[in-house]
Amino acid sequence: MKLKVAKISFITTLILMLSSCNAVKRLSSDELLLMDNTVYVNDKKNNTDALNNLLYQKPNGRFPLLGTPIRLHIYNLARPNIDSILDAKYRNSNDPKTGLKNFLSLKQYEALINSKSTFNSWLKTTGEPPVIIKPTRAEKSTTNLKTYYYKNGWFNADASYKVDTTDTQKGEINYYVNTGDPYYLDSIRTKIYSPVIDTLYKSIKKNSLLVKGEQFKESNLTNERDRMTTELRNSGLFHFAQDYITFEIDTIGTNKKVNTDIIVQNRTIRYDDSIEVTPFKIYKIKDVNIFTDDTYQNKDVAPTDTINYKGFHIYSYGKSKYRAKALTDAVFITKGGIFKDINRTRTYRHLSELRTFKYPNIEYIENDKDTTLTTNIYLIPKKKFGLNFNAEVSQSNIQTIGFAFSGGLLMRNVFRGAETLEVSGLSSIGASKDAKNSKDAFFDITEIGATVKLTIPRLFFPVNTDKVIPKYMSPSTRILTSATSQRNIGLDKQTFTGNLSYNWYPNQRVTNTLDLISAQFVKNLNVDNYFGVYQNSFSSLNTIAKDIQYIDRTQDLSIPNGANQFIRDVLSQGTALSPIDEDYKTISNIDQRKTRLTENNLIISSSFNYIKNKRVNIFDNDFSIIRFRVEFAGNILATIGNLTGAPKNDNDRYDIFGVAFSQYTKTEFDYVKYWDLGKRSVFAVRSYFGIAVPYGNSENIPFSKSFFAGGPNDNRAWTAYNLGPGSLKSTNEFNEANLKLHFSVEQRFNLFGSLFGAFFVDAGNIWNVFDNVTDEAQTFDGLSSLKDIAVGSGFGLRYDFSFFVLRGDIGFKTYDPSYNVGDRWFKDYNFNNAVYNIGINYPF
Repeated sequence: MKLKVAKISFITTLILMLSSCNAVKRLSSDELLLMDNTVYVNDKKNNTDALNNLLYQKPNGRFPLLGTPIRLHIYNLARPNIDSILDAKYRNSNDPKTGLKNFLSLKQYEALINSKSTFNSWLKTTGEPPVIIKPTRAEKSTTNLKTYYYKNGWFNADASYKVDTTDTQKGEINYYVNTGDPYYLDSIRTKIYSPVIDTLYKSIKKNSLLVKGEQFKESNLTNERDRMTTELRNSGLFHFAQDYITFEIDTIGTNKKVNTDIIVQNRTIRYDDSIEVTPFKIYKIKDVNIFTDDTYQNKDVAPTDTINYKGFHIYSYGKSKYRAKALTDAVFITKGGIFKDINRTRTYRHLSELRTFKYPNIEYIENDKDTTLTTNIYLIPKKKFGLNFNAEVSQSNIQTIGFAFSGGLLMRNVFRGAETLEVSGLSSIGASKDAKNSKDAFFDITEIGATVKLTIPRLFFPVNTDKVIPKYMSPSTRILTSATSQRNIGLDKQTFTGNLSYNWYPNQRVTNTLDLISAQFVKNLNVDNYFGVYQNSFSSLNTIAKDIQYIDRTQDLSIPNGANQFIRDVLSQGTALSPIDEDYKTISNIDQRKTRLTENNLIISSSFNYIKNKRVNIFDNDFSIIRFRVEFAGNILATIGNLTGAPKNDNDRYDIFGVAFSQYTKTEFDYVKYWDLGKRSVFAVRSYFGIAVPYGNSENIPFSKSFFAGGPNDNRAWTAYNLGPGSLKSTNEFNEANLKLHFSVEQRFNLFGSLFGAFFVDAGNIWNVFDNVTDEAQTFDGLSSLKDIAVGSGFGLRYDFSFFVLRGDIGFKTYDPSYNVGDRWFKDYNFNNAVYNIGINYPF
């Protein structure tokens, strides 16, 4: 109680201190501090971001909730005449004993003075100067408002402003806009001077952005000019530019109608002493020349090797290092085709994606005798080999300190088809918290692994797929294999992975990935250490064994023999526990979990991943992202087993080399939406649904494919793996299940400079469904299970470093399903039980 009173007192004192600061202390007597802007459109308040951005003056930024202009107060702490103050106090020639001069050296004394000046400058830089109402800027704002409505079809719009004094030396500006009636597009005529453009326009006008009957918008004229320019430059008009398109609008005597003329001029050719005006013509590609080694050393050397392949001329200095098809597949400019600007853009992009050449240079040379173009593509190869090396120091709940080393070799154009081969390796050593035992070596944790990845800049498939996935979608193939081995980390594992996947991009917003086949084999090397790793499970076993007097209270179950024997005795009803007892159910759950987490896994699957990202660039804060993934595992092997009549093991499962393969279907759907609220404020939501259903050869989902809840990118009021399943008050180290729901809302706002704040609410949980877990607390039984959705809320800070965002969040358990129904709200809603998260970039 005393702690809460102290917190409330501190916050109250802070608010009173900020509120008591004099915001107008740096203003002269005839100046007013701008407190607010209000825009009235046709007598209705309209403070949308689109209008506020047109105003030249905006009030000083205020801290959310408190409504206090903190940066203004920081600025006011600075002394405007700091130099004269310091001179009078520390450099007074009439008083040589001023200040600390007698106690410090001259250098130290000057450093002291400069530090005070530097601090004063910091206050000014960090703070924000007062925004003073200036009539000239208010006039500019009214002009902006009038222009805005004029450009959107209100040609008779008028705007004015009025300054109202709200307090001593404080005021606000009210802007008044009277739009009048809007104007609408009526007749749309064309005046095209070049016959070839007149013909082309008939085929492209169907997609025109100028539509009769719609309200006039100047932006539609601009966008229509850009659209026409793009269409015409992709139709063979090599010399065409948007400057040749103009618009004439007429509103005189039209009864608020806009008659529009689209004018397309002839081509203008400027010579030294004359100008020639001539109709535009369609240009075709006469030749396509590719120079593969356009380095500085070869600038004056004639090519020595020439390859003619499907209309392309490939020139090399020495024998060509590249197969012709690998180069021409990345070139969209073809001999005999008409000039298309988009083909040049696609060629630039695809040649860069080969990762074999530096940014290419493409030039068109106009042939004087006809309307044809010669295309020269100059390529500068990157170095054949590339090396990288990384080192990392880490600490975790498993190890007191760890050192990791990784490195790789990259080889370009390994098979003369612009393929990239990457061979990488990693190794790490660490000291576990048990290494203090003198019998063990200090560095008792080791990991070693290697990965080989081959990237092919096309679809590596026995059947031609160009008609289904054309090359403008940048198709590529990735073949990967890796192996890792861990010692003294958990159960000690060996993992072997192989993958064949395809990537392609139907457009700039959509990414498709097909993992045609993915194989993973996980072998546990130290199963006997299970209860050494999952100590909470062992503690539960030990407690129950003592409670039922299976062992003496002064003893503990031995690991692994004693713990395993106790489980066998209980489940075979060789103890006082019966299946209806809660302790019996607890031990049964522990056994199920142990069996699943200690068995070796063989996963052979196929999956498809779809991402649609509507974000234009990193500055776009009004967009959505959709992610969808579906995975099928074990179906082919199960079908083969059924058709061949292969024998099953003692658990009625097919296996390969003694390992039962997993069979399941997994689906995930993720949707993220951002709304830009203006003034550097963003509202974001996320919804996620995932389910993995075992069947056939499996009764549960492998640990690596299951879902977990909690953590800095999930429900931030719980640590990772610590939430759920369902209403289970679990003490397991790693809680996971095969069904997940998650929802998040977050409002982000600017505090000052690059520092942002956020308030958030996270909701969700995990459950077991369609598997061998029968505990009602953990299973999803329909809509009634939604009452077990956990809710966390909190706040955080973000600092934007431009290239990444450093994030810190504090999450509070708002609704905890591990408590009894009716006693779940705000049960542990305090800083002592809060979860503190640190992350990089935004959580979604």
